[in-house]
Amino acid sequence: MTLTLPQWIDANAKRTVFFLIVSGIALIFSFFAPPTFFPIDPSWVSIILCGLPILREAAEGLFTRFDIKADVLVSMALIASVIIGETFAAGEIAWIMTIGSLLEELTVEKARAGIAELVELSPETARVFRNGQLINIPADQVQVDDLLQVLPGEKVPTDGIIIDGTTAIDESVMTGESMPVDKTVGDGVMSGTINRFGAFTMRATKVGKESSVNRLIALVQSADANKTKIVRLADRWATWVVVAALTSAAVTWYVTDEVVRAVTILVVFCPCALVLATPTAVMAAIGNATRKGFLIRAGDALERLADVEKTAFDKTGTLTEGHPVVVNTVAAEGYSEKEVFTYAASVEKLSEHPLGKAIVKSYQDRYCATELLPVNNFKMLPGLGIKANIHNRIIEIGNLKLINKDDLSNAPTQSLIQLAEEASASGRSIAYVYLDKKLIGFVSLEDEIRPHAKEVISELSVLKIEPVLLTGDKKTAANHVAQEVGIQNVVSECLPETKLAYIKNASETGQKILMVGDGINDAPALKQAHVGIAMGGIGSGIAVEAADIVTVSDRIEEIPTLIKLSRKMMLVIKINLTLAMSINFIAIILAMGGWMGPVVGALVHNAGSVLVILHSASLLRLNESTPQALL
Repeated sequence: MTLTLPQWIDANAKRTVFFLIVSGIALIFSFFAPPTFFPIDPSWVSIILCGLPILREAAEGLFTRFDIKADVLVSMALIASVIIGETFAAGEIAWIMTIGSLLEELTVEKARAGIAELVELSPETARVFRNGQLINIPADQVQVDDLLQVLPGEKVPTDGIIIDGTTAIDESVMTGESMPVDKTVGDGVMSGTINRFGAFTMRATKVGKESSVNRLIALVQSADANKTKIVRLADRWATWVVVAALTSAAVTWYVTDEVVRAVTILVVFCPCALVLATPTAVMAAIGNATRKGFLIRAGDALERLADVEKTAFDKTGTLTEGHPVVVNTVAAEGYSEKEVFTYAASVEKLSEHPLGKAIVKSYQDRYCATELLPVNNFKMLPGLGIKANIHNRIIEIGNLKLINKDDLSNAPTQSLIQLAEEASASGRSIAYVYLDKKLIGFVSLEDEIRPHAKEVISELSVLKIEPVLLTGDKKTAANHVAQEVGIQNVVSECLPETKLAYIKNASETGQKILMVGDGINDAPALKQAHVGIAMGGIGSGIAVEAADIVTVSDRIEEIPTLIKLSRKMMLVIKINLTLAMSINFIAIILAMGGWMGPVVGALVHNAGSVLVILHSASLLRLNESTPQALL
């Protein structure tokens, strides 16, 4: 049978695991075999494989950086134990400390910036008018005031102004807005966004590093990712622990003239349980979080999560489902809602507009594709909508500019328009439906709110965590969603730098913010926040790379439970540390009195390590069915 390790464990960690297995077997032989059974004590295997790396690390830190850590005290105990012939105690100490170091290494992952994927957002080429000809050039060679042509499906090469044509632009990369934005002459466009509908000509206004997509890349690169890592308490107190250990050992030796007592003090002073106190709890909590659908990408993320005071949510794809659906159809008198919906879907099935596709999909989900009507003479109406013939009647789908002026004056039409404007004010997109130039109804689309969003906000409030909405959507849509889920603090029409600035400003005032988002535009804020959680299912790869935690199943309803788990983890760590220090203190008293030798001392103080591990393991069994235990 072969031992297989997870692929994410690197070569150094695999080598350490191998050394631990071999050293553990050697220690078992050393403990149970008669003293003369082996020519050399098997404990030397552990001293060499596990102890030498500790000695080297301690020496490098002490002599090159004058950095006194717990390794210095461990090294002193190792050397002293070997000098007086207590090789088993030395080997056991080295083995336990190596386990602790390995667990710490496995709980901390290096955050990856995802810059390579971001760079792919930047278009490589641009179609530019030069000397009366249309040529392709590298996008970074575009100059201010150059005229560019952008075709459907292409990325906008640089920031600029449309001077000819109409289109719909997918700006989700920059704003997170799920709905495409209609653009016409005079409207601005941003680099990296996607042209979804018609061809247009634009004049470049910001190029190179000044363009929107390159500024986004720079924001992600510059966002502060150097968050506080878990530091062993033994390392924080290492200098004082070393001084206390040496002083206690020296005084005991001087008073009793027994070197064994002095060495025992150094052995029991070894911070094995302290070293294990944090990483074992973190590993257990990570295992629990994984079962709940969270991928913990940074080892200290749960430690930081326990301290958050405010949670900033993106809207689209986070509090909402992330894609528009038809939520309402209104028909004029004499027409049914299904009739209006069928007309709209039948014509839109030939459209490439994203909202048109959403209308067709919603119709197919609600009814059936076979109920769509045959269409001919389909035409696009730039800046207005689309039109086609159905059974020799003219059907038009679009905005209010299509309305007949005579029809505009009658009361039923005014009533329809008023209902549509009310729907629009709540953040919905409106598609008016005309039959033979007469308004017969409209279809409204909305990015639906997630079913548990309101419950999540309520639970966060119970945990005394203030919710905030940071979104690139317009103010009306943002306020509508915030009101529905119960968020009071709303910041709308955010660009990536706006979200980043909000997080930075809050951090500078001492607020610890959790950022939850899914889009590329959220990446700088996710990286800057005290903790970042990305939606792994529908979220962009860049957002995932920038986050500390990923919710794989996109279940935001588990976020409050994760926060409770992190707080419980910190409580377990504090209890572990208290338990470890108490056992060490008692062992030191026994060693000073001569009631405990080096080997027994090593076993007793390592019993604390076992208790710490068992207590940490309780986090694995913690679940949402025991909410009081999580608070």
